[in-house]
Amino acid sequence: MSLTKSDRRQRIKFRIRKIVSGTAAKPRLSVFRSNKEIYAQLIDDVNGVTLLAASSREKGVSKGTNVETANAVGKLVAEKAVKAGIETVTFDRGGYLYHGRIQSLAEGARAAGLKF
Repeated sequence: MSLTKSDRRQRIKFRIRKIVSGTAAKPRLSVFRSNKEIYAQLIDDVNGVTLLAASSREKGVSKGTNVETANAVGKLVAEKAVKAGIETVTFDRGGYLYHGRIQSLAEGARAAGLKF
């Protein structure tokens, strides 16, 4: 029995989520990547609340290649987090491999001041 691509990602995602969890002081930076857009949100898992979010659909995010856009989203979510008083997060790659757009988003967030 072979798994579909989405089933495989779901298994990996659950395996990551067993370990990675966010609190109000150190929220989880969750990333979702679609074919066209990329989304990031800071989540407090203890209270089950999304603290803030950023995506490539927002105004002010530069449109370039997918990797450049992901970097801009990482910087945007980091700027919002620093403004909200959040400095450290745990990174949840959402079952995606850590390369390309996911890596670019993480590097953009680190460059803008988030620690993880």
